[in-house]
Amino acid sequence: MSSQKVAIITGASSGIGRATAIALAKDGVRVVIAARRANESKETLQLVKEAGGDGIFIKTDVAREDEVKKLVELTVEKYGKLDYAFNNAGIEEMHTSFVDQTSAVFDNIMNINVKGIWLSMKYEIPQMLKNGGGSIVNTSSVAGVIGFAQMPIYSASKHAVLGLTKSSALEYAKSGIRINAVAPGGVETDMYERTVGDNKQFFQTIIAMHPIGRVGKPEEIANAVVWLLSDKASFVTGHTLLVDGGLVSR
Repeated sequence: MSSQKVAIITGASSGIGRATAIALAKDGVRVVIAARRANESKETLQLVKEAGGDGIFIKTDVAREDEVKKLVELTVEKYGKLDYAFNNAGIEEMHTSFVDQTSAVFDNIMNINVKGIWLSMKYEIPQMLKNGGGSIVNTSSVAGVIGFAQMPIYSASKHAVLGLTKSSALEYAKSGIRINAVAPGGVETDMYERTVGDNKQFFQTIIAMHPIGRVGKPEEIANAVVWLLSDKASFVTGHTLLVDGGLVSR
């Protein structure tokens, strides 16, 4: 079995997931790109290879238990082990009055943002235990730490991610598995562009929320994730790392 580290990254078809796949590849980590969008994921894989890395793409819907189980099984079949996992897949919520939200929106957001992370850890952790340890990072958000009007379901889902992270971190702390979360502020991703749209006033409002004077870049979140996954963060578990340009401090 190779000593080279192996990582699963969900939601790796674009944005933070793609940037993290590239960053890990540059560090010599073999990356398994998991996402629903095949064409975009293949683009990520090509970028990983251009960065000198090795990886594969496994089409995965994290809300489906059979697909998550198969993801982990195929990863181990290909590379023999699993060292790291970045459970990043998630969807946004359009700004809508609390009482105008629908059950369909609630179920969709919770299935991907919460159930998806729960299922991912459910199958990643047993494999890491076989290896004698590992490291997991889950994607939350500043909306997992503070509230946002007209985004109640998304905020609830990202709060739930922190509950899963803290509880699982406590359970496996003595088993050699560290489990942490990253909580980004506004970041230049497809999701961000869909949320802001062409609303220039809303764009300026979001910028003003960040004391640093801008939103983040995917690579800046990726750098934080790579650190949390690595042995450089060996005494860090159950932690939520804000990468938010000072937003929450405001």
